[in-house]
Amino acid sequence: MPAARQIAPAVAVVAKRSYHEKVLDHYSRPRNVGTLDKKDKSVGEGLVGAPACGDVMRLHIKVDPETGVISDVKFKTFGCGSAIASSSYVTELVRGMTLEQASKVKNTEIAKELCLPPVKLHCSMLAEDAIKAAIKDYRTKNPHAMPTNLAGTGAKFETAQAA
Repeated sequence: MPAARQIAPAVAVVAKRSYHEKVLDHYSRPRNVGTLDKKDKSVGEGLVGAPACGDVMRLHIKVDPETGVISDVKFKTFGCGSAIASSSYVTELVRGMTLEQASKVKNTEIAKELCLPPVKLHCSMLAEDAIKAAIKDYRTKNPHAMPTNLAGTGAKFETAQAA
């Protein structure tokens, strides 16, 4: 009879690396998921992706043409939890901003707020790129939309009258 084979007990080595609670919150309860009508002139669409990791983000912004303020934001993201959380956070961040303010949002701000580890910084970069792409699309549809509106006052300069 062959001797019974000894099987070594499985030793569980658990290397636990958790997402920060802010990432988990935005991942498990994403805000502003959906799309806006991209044919609408007041809507800009940004579609960006990172082929290396498979993350793809689509961000829609709706801009009030009178004030240049982002009044609505929607996103759809296919990818990891950090990509979804970055998209969700960005929708909350840019709502109520002017296009000029939103164009200055940096990925480092997103990554810092969500406490993203260095290996997930590309997710915050995609979110920054999505904002910029949506603003560019909006401005392409609305070439008359000025980058700034004299601090939102709507003031106009007087022109000199010909004598």
